[in-house]
Amino acid sequence: MERLNFVDAVDILSSSSDSDSQDDRRPRIVRERNDLFESLDDIEFKRRFRLTKRTFVRLEGLLCNLPEARDNRNHPVSKRNQILICLRFFATGSFQITVGDLFHVSQPTVSRIITCVIEHIAALLPLFIQMPQTEQEMRDEATKFYSFGHLPNIIGAVDCTHIKIQLPGGNLAEVYRNRKGWFSINTQIIAGSTGKIMDIVARWPGSVRDTTIFNDSHIRARFESHHFGQYVLVGDSGYPCRVYLLTPIVSPTTISQQQYNTAHARTRNIVERLNGVWKRRFPCLSLGMRLKPEKVCTVIVATAVLHNICCIEHDLDDFSDSEVEEESDVPYVNVTDGNSSTRDALLTLF
Repeated sequence: MERLNFVDAVDILSSSSDSDSQDDRRPRIVRERNDLFESLDDIEFKRRFRLTKRTFVRLEGLLCNLPEARDNRNHPVSKRNQILICLRFFATGSFQITVGDLFHVSQPTVSRIITCVIEHIAALLPLFIQMPQTEQEMRDEATKFYSFGHLPNIIGAVDCTHIKIQLPGGNLAEVYRNRKGWFSINTQIIAGSTGKIMDIVARWPGSVRDTTIFNDSHIRARFESHHFGQYVLVGDSGYPCRVYLLTPIVSPTTISQQQYNTAHARTRNIVERLNGVWKRRFPCLSLGMRLKPEKVCTVIVATAVLHNICCIEHDLDDFSDSEVEEESDVPYVNVTDGNSSTRDALLTLF
């Protein structure tokens, strides 16, 4: 029998060892990312991502400058999938790891993508969220509002709504606890006659009162400086009555006061309906986001922009699978300071 020399033996052992290690090594699996835009029909796509395909294509075009993203394995994530990941988070408000499973990316990748996409959507605010600019736009808005309750010169309905968040932690956590006992961002919006959001303030903790938010807002300064002329807002009894802000009369004693309150309620109802539509379309707003408060504020603005894009595209609300907590028990602010002259003048119409 031929004897192996030392070098031959080493070569054989080395070859055997390499073969064994290759056999034992786990094969690398690259999971393909489904193109859910193409694979889902229109109904299923909207159910999962809350937009029609037509609206999504419009959004995709608006976000053409979205930077490239890569997962933890340095594989590229398409811009389309980045937007879908963000929309899926808005639609569910669930853990980011669950969203990532649908697209075969890790939770850290989902977090980075959501941060990037919400900032790019929120940056569209000046294009899609604005008060009437010209006299004609104000007149058109007032005409539509007049059809609701026959109150003249109304160009918006203001209200605050609480966007639920998880316990933020830290020494200032309690400032986010609202009067109902849960943590939130108190968000001020002004609704237009068609249900679009015309102004938004999303930065105040849940414990801050509606009047404080309004008094500190840029929109109040614009009305104080007579930027909108004779046109005014309507708000609930949580706001003080102003020359430019009509509120209901508490404990009306005359028929004209009662009729005014009825007209006021019909006019202001649009902002209540807007809040419901907005939160039904994007359940993350009512389920309690597990994000830092500053990032939640960006999400709020981003979903407001998306809401208005949906209005423009006639992408109607047909969601009934998510519950939205009704907000009631509005605290009464009994302040007029002689600023009820506009409201007093309107009483002569009834």
